[in-house]
Amino acid sequence: MDFKDRFFGRATPAPGGPPVANPRLTDPPGLILLLSEVPAIDTAHLAAVLRDYHAEFAGVSVEFAPEGPNAIGLIGWGRHAVKVVVFHSPAPQEVVQTCVVPAHYDPATKDEAFRAAAHALLFYAGYDPDPHEQFVALAAAAAGLTHFGGVVVMNERAQTSIPALALLPHAEDNGDPLRTLRTFPLPLLYAGFVKMEVEGDPGVWMRTCGCGALRLPDLAIRADAHTQGTATFNLFANLLAHLREAKTTFIPGDTLNVGEGMYLRVRERAPDEWFLESDGTMLVLERLAPEEVPT
Repeated sequence: MDFKDRFFGRATPAPGGPPVANPRLTDPPGLILLLSEVPAIDTAHLAAVLRDYHAEFAGVSVEFAPEGPNAIGLIGWGRHAVKVVVFHSPAPQEVVQTCVVPAHYDPATKDEAFRAAAHALLFYAGYDPDPHEQFVALAAAAAGLTHFGGVVVMNERAQTSIPALALLPHAEDNGDPLRTLRTFPLPLLYAGFVKMEVEGDPGVWMRTCGCGALRLPDLAIRADAHTQGTATFNLFANLLAHLREAKTTFIPGDTLNVGEGMYLRVRERAPDEWFLESDGTMLVLERLAPEEVPT
């Protein structure tokens, strides 16, 4: 089967055959890998890197071909496939600005991100229906491509980014980097976390972005100060993990007991809360005073 036919999903998958992109995916998740230089991707080396990354890549297939001044690739293993488009030019600076500036990591790495000479778009193109597993597959493919000059991996929809080195194996993985990717806090990369001050509103609004790609609602809360950022990030991460694992959602009017005597009420976004707009469902959490807590 012709590589480009398989890349564009114009072929029929066959057991034991080369990967074919899934043509039925209409809005697949994607990541962007910023590269320090225009990469010369050695497919055999990339396949070896991925096989070393995890046993799930034992039968990985890696193909790349020129596409005009750029390159396209298809990475396939098991039920997964990832389409890669490598642009031999910098990523749009407004996208880098949105995803990199608010993120919390080394300023030197952020400087490298703005100097990146090339970038790769990764789109899920496989057959696993779980959006979380789709993101894990994307992150694993990005980890392999990081060996070709990866600096930062961005999620444009979620307005977030992390250093590409965070995707590589570490001692803390205990030999299972895929498990680490599967246990990433959701707002770290697969969704995003944003803080903002709104004129006329006291405190600091904190919200998630891009949770719709995980079939989850975005969450928002008004905190007292920026110093509550870490606690709020962890709150959102725990609530989203619960929703994903329980395959449920919150409903406006729900009351949540989040521990340590803290109760939250769920409501819809108000019409004048334009800064909480979401491409999916947005749910706002409000702290309850002790006398408001249902008994």
